[in-house]
Amino acid sequence: MLGCHFGRMLQVTVAGGSYQEGLTSVIQGIPPGISITEKEIYADLLLRKPGADELSSPRKEPDLPVIYSGLNSADTIEGGRNKNHTNGTPLTILIPNLDRHFIHIKQYQDTNRTPRPGHASYAAFMKYGADDDAIGAGIFSGRYTSTIVAAGAAAKKILARHGIHIFSYVKEMAGIRCPQIDEAVIREKAGSYKKMRCDYDPFFQQIYENSRITMEIRFLQKMKILAEIENEIDEIRQKAPELNHDAIIEKYGVHPVLNCPDLKAAKEMIDAVNRISATGDSAGGLVEIMVTGAPAGLGEPVFDKLDADLGKMLGIGAVKSVEIGAGKNVKDMTGYECNDRMHSENSTVVFESNNAGGITGGVSTGQTIIARLGIKPTPTIDKKQNTIDKYTLENTELAAITRRDPTIVARIWPVAENYTALVLLDNLMAYYGYKAMIKAEG
Repeated sequence: MLGCHFGRMLQVTVAGGSYQEGLTSVIQGIPPGISITEKEIYADLLLRKPGADELSSPRKEPDLPVIYSGLNSADTIEGGRNKNHTNGTPLTILIPNLDRHFIHIKQYQDTNRTPRPGHASYAAFMKYGADDDAIGAGIFSGRYTSTIVAAGAAAKKILARHGIHIFSYVKEMAGIRCPQIDEAVIREKAGSYKKMRCDYDPFFQQIYENSRITMEIRFLQKMKILAEIENEIDEIRQKAPELNHDAIIEKYGVHPVLNCPDLKAAKEMIDAVNRISATGDSAGGLVEIMVTGAPAGLGEPVFDKLDADLGKMLGIGAVKSVEIGAGKNVKDMTGYECNDRMHSENSTVVFESNNAGGITGGVSTGQTIIARLGIKPTPTIDKKQNTIDKYTLENTELAAITRRDPTIVARIWPVAENYTALVLLDNLMAYYGYKAMIKAEG
């Protein structure tokens, strides 16, 4: 299968499927000397996985990562203090599927003759034939995005060491839009939301905070523990703290369910989704990503423009549009309105607007990079739909499906954030390469 590889200086290859043994990220180009733990990776993965709230599907995958290669297994010399540091070899992260039961496989077997409208099931069958991994949609399932989140978690840690920070949030959902909010507030609220999710996630608390799995445990021992956890998923989930909305808002200042910095808008979004979901249907929306601290000069001309690289986030399932800066609104502007005029203050260039989203000519300007993703409604819905039998081409009807996400907007933002991290790190490595060459020749 082609198409599961990303990058130039930083390269990521992903594999696996929704109901295979699990999923894998292999990352090449991670520099040596980076301390990275499974706990840190899981802190991002838990943001993407289905929760126990009204916006999530019933699937209960814990998404517990296992770092299989790329780290020193011990100090390279006595007292070297570089155990569990990256060593420059490919970093491999495994994400086993633990909530994989025959009853759910049988549901797919019973419906796989009839492609689900809006899904890749018909196109995948035409491409791969009868051996297409159609159980749970395979690599076309939203589960594969866990590989992007895992790889991006490592990338974000490296970017932060260079003063580059990425944060994202739900900008719009079910027709309800978040009002304009100061960038610093969005960043602070996004951080608080992530902290809250870790504090309330039962697997984070019981597996990592309680040191049931640590970086000191060998791979085969971790597999034994994961086999135990597979039989304890419901028990662990039942130990999750109750989501007391008022207490969470008071302590963290964020909505308990939705990463939207405006509490009023977040509540209205969820209410709107619930109204749509009650009819058996689903909702879409917008996710916005912001990058601060990126130096001017990232990106290449023509085919490898930075905004073109970010446009590859169309590779995230359910993403149907990518906007940079003012996006499609530029069609209604004049040149004077659209141009980001600039002036100098104390030998520093100051831009008077950011309609370009921090990128001109495919190269970063040093401003905040802004991208927005248009997310389609979840195609799996609780309504009967016309379809075909893909083997006989007879017309038929797909029954309503109840095991579903009312919306996936609330789960896409961490994928977008971490995909952006991969793009930024790939370009940053090329940027430093250019700078080193110029300096050497100068």
